[in-house]
Amino acid sequence: MLKVVILAAGLGTRLRPYTLFLPKPMLPLGERPVLEYVLEWLKKYGFDDIYICVGYLRRTIEEYFKDGSEFGVKITYVRTSRPMGTAGQLKSAAPYLSDTFLCVYGDTIFDFNLQKFVDKHREKGADATIALSRYKVTLKYGFIDVDAEGFVQNWREKPELQGLINIGCYVMEPKVLNYIPEGVVYSMDLAFQNLMKNGGRIYGYIIEDGFIDIGDKKSYASAYRRYLERLGKIL
Repeated sequence: MLKVVILAAGLGTRLRPYTLFLPKPMLPLGERPVLEYVLEWLKKYGFDDIYICVGYLRRTIEEYFKDGSEFGVKITYVRTSRPMGTAGQLKSAAPYLSDTFLCVYGDTIFDFNLQKFVDKHREKGADATIALSRYKVTLKYGFIDVDAEGFVQNWREKPELQGLINIGCYVMEPKVLNYIPEGVVYSMDLAFQNLMKNGGRIYGYIIEDGFIDIGDKKSYASAYRRYLERLGKIL
């Protein structure tokens, strides 16, 4: 079974003041932190060899989950002393990764079929596979188009934009780590751009459901409401 790297070392600045005393993966949904739901999802599909990249307020995570035995998994902590960005965090776990592995963000709720995701990666023979979700947003303002002389040609009132977004779940081959520099702050998009520039193949796996974002205060509040609604149905 594949090893799993969970990225949980970020500062969570968009969720302040909530994250002044709790790292974002430890924010509660009901009586449990977000990261516990992530572990539960991984264990459901048999992925129990877990490496958690920790940094900011790391003791909160380590003291809650310990070695993972209480949650049915084995946890190894990979510590960084300063913020490193998503890819920088991943690079810190490189010594443990010699074969195909999973990488997931520890501050997002997932509920799609993880085994099918891994199987598709292998079927496509990709160097990396990214889980993608459809997203659309209506802009707050309208766009006005003018010609070279400055005369208005078109008025698009609050247009809608749509596309595919990265939801923070990947299957990767170890070669991806070669495109992340050592010891510097580095984002995942830069690592993947480096991979593509060097002929790497990245597959986009589209999921239609099974993803809840808590990236900012608005989305966290929405996730909490959805949790309460689901709890109500269970009770």
